[in-house]
Amino acid sequence: MNNFQKLATGVNVLPLLLAIKRRPELWKADTYLRDYPQGPFGDVESILLRFPPISVHETEEELKNHLSTFDQHENYDRPEYKELHEARDLIMPLMTMVQGERLGRCIINKVNAGGRIYPHADTPSHADYYSRFHIVLQSSPGVVFISGDEQVYMEQSSIWWFNNKLEHEVINNSGEERIHLVVDIRTSR
Repeated sequence: MNNFQKLATGVNVLPLLLAIKRRPELWKADTYLRDYPQGPFGDVESILLRFPPISVHETEEELKNHLSTFDQHENYDRPEYKELHEARDLIMPLMTMVQGERLGRCIINKVNAGGRIYPHADTPSHADYYSRFHIVLQSSPGVVFISGDEQVYMEQSSIWWFNNKLEHEVINNSGEERIHLVVDIRTSR
């Protein structure tokens, strides 16, 4: 496999998963990804832990002016990251494992049973700068993750790198929610 690499199994994801279940309102705190026009995330609920300070509702001109004033790769801790401090216990060891130099976006994505993330490729500037990792909080057989011409099932409590430069998608054919912590890291490798 060239587009996926399993990095770890048996990761203790239960504290974060339980914290999320205790705070269901966090799924509705910010709907940027879901609301993005023509975006691939219409079926997805997200908790943005770290993200750039951009709103989907800005006009193109406002966005252009906004982008010129900051580093496009900078991401900021959001209040949800503080509320779900259990996420740090997964993110920081991953940073160490992959010799991370800079932490980027951190997002918890939920795809309901029967839902999907539609085919898309991440922007080249972002995908060239950061490596993409998935920490699988909840998943069942029937969830298919496709990148390029390869596909995998990522089992719960595992960590994966995948090639987000290629077109990719997720199809949840299982009977339960698929929940991943997506972490972008600039690595020294």
